[in-house]
Amino acid sequence: MQLDEKPQSGDESNPYLSKSTRLPRKRFYRARAHSNPLSDSHFPVPISPHHVNHSLHYPHFFPNSNSDSDSRKIEFADIGCGFGGLLISLATLFPNTLMIGMELRDKVTEYVKERILALRISNPTQYQNVSVVRTNSMKYIPNYFQKSQLSKMFFLFPDPHFKEKNHRRRVISPFLLDEYAYVIKDGGIIYTITDVEELGEWMKSCLENHPLFEGLSDEELEADPVVKLLSCATEEGQKVERNGGQTFRAVYRRIVPTV
Repeated sequence: MQLDEKPQSGDESNPYLSKSTRLPRKRFYRARAHSNPLSDSHFPVPISPHHVNHSLHYPHFFPNSNSDSDSRKIEFADIGCGFGGLLISLATLFPNTLMIGMELRDKVTEYVKERILALRISNPTQYQNVSVVRTNSMKYIPNYFQKSQLSKMFFLFPDPHFKEKNHRRRVISPFLLDEYAYVIKDGGIIYTITDVEELGEWMKSCLENHPLFEGLSDEELEADPVVKLLSCATEEGQKVERNGGQTFRAVYRRIVPTV
């Protein structure tokens, strides 16, 4: 189903929708916790950022396919967005900012699509700025975003890939940070969080050692409303919180390289 298609929300007998909230029932969209980002999947990928169909994702802002020439661009990207909890929270916090979730698992992507559609129907003036796409962000980030396009990127509770031989599959790595630095504008921010201490140290080390990123001060972290969502907006974060687990956060800003 495409985001501009209308679900049959009026069908009270639809078992995929909650009778009370009319939102999709998560149990029908369960999938494996993670997918292999190095495997090939079959889904359409735009050949360049100019070929991203904004009217498909944000029909309120781009009412027809010819309106993609609008100067408005996607500014936030949630990489491995899961069931979309962060996106939904950010949508109302930044109502005029276009944002997109990128998810590899097909069932999970479908759930987020249905969730956004249901929220748009029940709240006609909200959630028009958020969307999701099924894709492999480790391979196709340059296909979706232009240089210096993004102001925020999120990597919340990514797959730890514990085995050393699988560290190359981690979504934060020195090589991939080069790509992220390309699509993030100066002053843009990367947000990461995990409940795995070793992975938290890895992500912090990668960011700390990259010449184009610097850590935010404690005062900046305290003042940023987004930071407060990192540990509680997603299903994974809520699970860690319920179990009294510890989280490890790394938040870094894109800087201009010194000459």
